[in-house]
Amino acid sequence: MQPADPVTSLLVELFDQAGTRPPERVAVLDDAGGAITAALLERGLTSSTWCDDLRSELLVPEANRAATPAEAVTGATTVLWRLPRALGALDEYAQLIATHADQAVQVVAGERNKHLNRSMNDVLGRHFTTVHASLGRRKARALLASGPRATTASWPRSARIDGLALDVVAHGATFSTNRLDRGTALLAGCIDEMPASGRAVDLGCGSGILAALLARRGLRVSAVDVAWSATDATRLTAAANGVTVEVERRNGLEGWNEPIELVVSNPPFHVGRAKDTSPTRELFAQAGRLLVPGGELWCVYNSHLPYLAWLRESVGPTKIVARDRSYLVTRSRRSGQR
Repeated sequence: MQPADPVTSLLVELFDQAGTRPPERVAVLDDAGGAITAALLERGLTSSTWCDDLRSELLVPEANRAATPAEAVTGATTVLWRLPRALGALDEYAQLIATHADQAVQVVAGERNKHLNRSMNDVLGRHFTTVHASLGRRKARALLASGPRATTASWPRSARIDGLALDVVAHGATFSTNRLDRGTALLAGCIDEMPASGRAVDLGCGSGILAALLARRGLRVSAVDVAWSATDATRLTAAANGVTVEVERRNGLEGWNEPIELVVSNPPFHVGRAKDTSPTRELFAQAGRLLVPGGELWCVYNSHLPYLAWLRESVGPTKIVARDRSYLVTRSRRSGQR
């Protein structure tokens, strides 16, 4: 477990002030570092905790983990929630709480002041009759919501990408939801230049666009991502397009033991809200170890990032195969000597 940050401390403090005790049912959403769940356990309370990111989930005791966000909030009378970055995720989770939690549910959703905006109040207001902000503490604040309004489920959502002849399904927290972002579009334009046989891995699969395109070409495709909102979206996208993709929620390629001929990736450069490229560097190193000699890693990334040197170091000879004003697509080939 990681030490509590100001947001966690505020949520736990507001929970204590409310005097909630058993038999109240407490749900925790996106417990970064497992600190909220740990604080509740210290108070003799067992929460149902949901974390989209596997790295956070693994810091929560197994007995407290919910299998889905809907499972976490079902019947809850209190929800302690680290507000998500994406408004789509806020909308989806608020809808789940309003639909599945107890009608007397009290929602305490916190974040640092610099990440809060009026749009968050508006989204919560679609699903709760009362929404107001707490007093700020240590540059953090909570939005307090009650009076759930049940609405027709609108997530996950599907959209047609005509240029790819692809139906894309996504959750609110899925990267770029069901839209085609510019980086993925640039990489997708290179699909026909990639190896057409063997095992392919979409590393950081998001909504599964690249995985579905590779499967359509006849490759054996695995899609992996650290986020449940990505892996579940990829399963749904594959099903919507009638292709077979093996989907796994895992932290990169840790524990992978099968040879790989092709890796494609639109890697993140954030962990949560913080810019952090170190996970991407580790993904490159993992791909370099697992690709067969002559295997290829195709990657798209913002041109200002220092990935070109990392790819050459971790995988092998690397060349730029496509670019626009913001992004590069590179192909790295694992040499036979490594």
